[in-house]
Amino acid sequence: MKLYADHPARRARQLVGDLGVVAWVVAWVLVGRAVHAAISRLAAPGRTLEDAGASLEAGLGDAAGGVADVPLVGERLRSPLDAAGGAAGTITRAGQGLQDGVAQLADVVALTVAAWPVLAVLAVWLVVRVRFARRAGVASALVAAGTAEELFALRALARAPLPVLLRVTDDPAGAWRRRDPDVVPALAALELRRVGVDARPARTV
Repeated sequence: MKLYADHPARRARQLVGDLGVVAWVVAWVLVGRAVHAAISRLAAPGRTLEDAGASLEAGLGDAAGGVADVPLVGERLRSPLDAAGGAAGTITRAGQGLQDGVAQLADVVALTVAAWPVLAVLAVWLVVRVRFARRAGVASALVAAGTAEELFALRALARAPLPVLLRVTDDPAGAWRRRDPDVVPALAALELRRVGVDARPARTV
């Protein structure tokens, strides 16, 4: 597999593009983390509720334990305190539930905000890079075999713009049919340059 072009200018563009994709991904990951942190702050009231409920529940439990020893009326006094302690436990659980809900919301929103831009760019980048790697890899193998010059010249006739072909020769098709020893390599070099491969035997990267 060939990851980068042989020609320095195109290879530099590919490297810059890859670095740009990395920077894009990192930027959106940071955005997602910032969104997550901002939403997570909404859990503060839930922590307050949980702490207040736990404190109230503990205080009422201590009070219920203290009045239980009062002769004659101890149990009667303890019952409402136990009930109030149960209500305080409900407040504690409500605070915990609020925190859990905010945490889930933060995860979903942060993932949604960051995932789509990252996936969209990575999908395009991956298609482009895989297409190049396959095409350049096959071309490099054919160049190394030394048997595909006419094939590349023919592909240049089919794909290269006419002004580019005419800069090689006034009659590119005729020169290809005659197997002109000067024109065919020049046409082949055009196609190889398009796919990112040097006309010389290619090196793998």
